[in-house]
Amino acid sequence: MARYIQPVCRRCRREGMKLFLKGDKCYTDKCPVSRRTYAPGQHGQNRKKLSNYGLQLREKQKVKSIYGVLEAQFRRYFEEAERRKGITGENLLQMLERRLDNVVYRLGFAASRAQARQIVKHGHILVNGKKVDIPSYEVKVGDVVSVKEKSRQMQVIKDNLEANRNVPDWLQLNKDNFEGTVVALPKREHIDIPIEEHYIVELYSK
Repeated sequence: MARYIQPVCRRCRREGMKLFLKGDKCYTDKCPVSRRTYAPGQHGQNRKKLSNYGLQLREKQKVKSIYGVLEAQFRRYFEEAERRKGITGENLLQMLERRLDNVVYRLGFAASRAQARQIVKHGHILVNGKKVDIPSYEVKVGDVVSVKEKSRQMQVIKDNLEANRNVPDWLQLNKDNFEGTVVALPKREHIDIPIEEHYIVELYSK
């Protein structure tokens, strides 16, 4: 399977903002975006004004980087978002937010979505009491996402929970039981990532 093997901080620098891909490092002075506010590469400091197509492309690339989704999978998400009732852009973001690896990250079991993906793939997460090791699994309202009993002793998960990160309103965390419940579908106002999804819709609608 294809995967990104370059330093992920280059992605943040390319977008000119923190995408929080490296967990705790993103909150420190060591974050490359704080130290070098220009794009990576030889001509990174000569950034030109983007065309309308450039804005659309960069927005799509930004969302793909944030959620760790490759192009083919992202296009499938968009096509499904178009088929569903409602606003396509909001449907797209809602589907990405409901990915199991994102929910694990949002609940605070992981410091980044990449770490959450690894935790899920290694079989440490249960959904309604059953092991689910598919990061793209789409949770539903009422689903209970929990850490497996044996995995609750993992220091990395304990440390992440102690960091007390904000849990969005559509999720409910029970820290003592290492579990969270999906109490509602995520609405646009619950997604605090600086995304202009209408650019993505325009790009794929050409």
